[in-house]
Amino acid sequence: MGASPNQSIWELISRPGVRNLLISNACGVASSVTLAISMGVHVYALTGREFDIALVGLAEFLPTFLLVLPAGTLADRVDRRSLAAVGYLLEASVAIAGAGYLIAGGTGIWPLLLLTAVYGTARGFVNPAARALPANVVSREDLPRLIPAQSTVWQLAIVITPILIGALYGAGPRYTFMAIAFLNLVAARAVKRVRFHSPQERIVQKPSFRTALEGFRLVRETPLLLAAIGLDLFAVLLGGVIALGPAICVDLVDAPASAAFWIRSACGIGAALTALFLTKKPLHNKIGPRLLLAIAIFGILHIGIAFSSSLLLTLLLFAGAAAADMVSVFIRTTIVPLATPDSVRGRVLAVEAVFIGASNELGAFESGITAEWFGLRPAIIFAGISTLVVVALFAVFVPDLRNLDRFEDIGA
Repeated sequence: MGASPNQSIWELISRPGVRNLLISNACGVASSVTLAISMGVHVYALTGREFDIALVGLAEFLPTFLLVLPAGTLADRVDRRSLAAVGYLLEASVAIAGAGYLIAGGTGIWPLLLLTAVYGTARGFVNPAARALPANVVSREDLPRLIPAQSTVWQLAIVITPILIGALYGAGPRYTFMAIAFLNLVAARAVKRVRFHSPQERIVQKPSFRTALEGFRLVRETPLLLAAIGLDLFAVLLGGVIALGPAICVDLVDAPASAAFWIRSACGIGAALTALFLTKKPLHNKIGPRLLLAIAIFGILHIGIAFSSSLLLTLLLFAGAAAADMVSVFIRTTIVPLATPDSVRGRVLAVEAVFIGASNELGAFESGITAEWFGLRPAIIFAGISTLVVVALFAVFVPDLRNLDRFEDIGA
């Protein structure tokens, strides 16, 4: 008789390699999300302009974009655990520098944007290294079980951390940056202690522009990979408005800008509950159609946010959108490693990191710009409608995704 789902999940989490992986990922994502919120809230408090929120997103995204080739190649050449640990230590240094700047009484936004760019540089190396680790930590058969467990831990960290650090922000922004530094130090220690189930296949050929481009080539030549990564890019790039949280709180629901921390926690709750459900009831069939449906629901709920004047309703809508996004995340983060050979996984995940960064940080820039030009409410409506259009286009023109039934159908 096979183990029950609960037993198998607890057995998986009890493995030292898995446990340390989950700790490092939870602390890493919590610190990254919290830094983005803190920078956005603090910059908006200083200037009151949505455009400056956009600059924070752009400053975090550009380094990831510029480093996609060297970072991905490095993640396939050196020990990914060591590379991720060094990146986390650099992120901790940035947070400490931010705390020092605020303690010294700094009020300009450009030093904060510079620190955000340095943080984005560190994140550019962490992303491909850390995101490639799960496929080495467990077997191919265990990967669909690890992904929802990992997502659950991520989302619980995202729920808890903004609440705690939001309270610290009330005592003073410098304490927020100190907490972010601590989270990164924990992530660095945990990732160094990760044990591999299967050894990392490192590239041995001499570094060249051609080898660096292999990740792009594989994504371009594999329709399912291109669709899974590209759908996230366009749907969330055009449809994500969470970066406008401070402005939504002040202008639409008559709450303080710091209530953006509550929005992030509401998103974490919606996503965490969904991830817990997926841990107990993983998706087994109709994978492609369910991915498309989840992103469509994401877009519809964002349109609802534009018409909400209640903080509670807005929190519920954000939670629902995050739940739909969690289904999308689970499917996409399972498809990509299953469809990618280990020897090129770092470079492919560096490409994916750019697409994710574009959909999140660059999406924050896009949202800030459209809100500045057209107004906050029209920008949110535009975002939701754009997401629905993207889903329709992928459903019509990408049959490999539309017809995907089971993860077992994916061959690396």
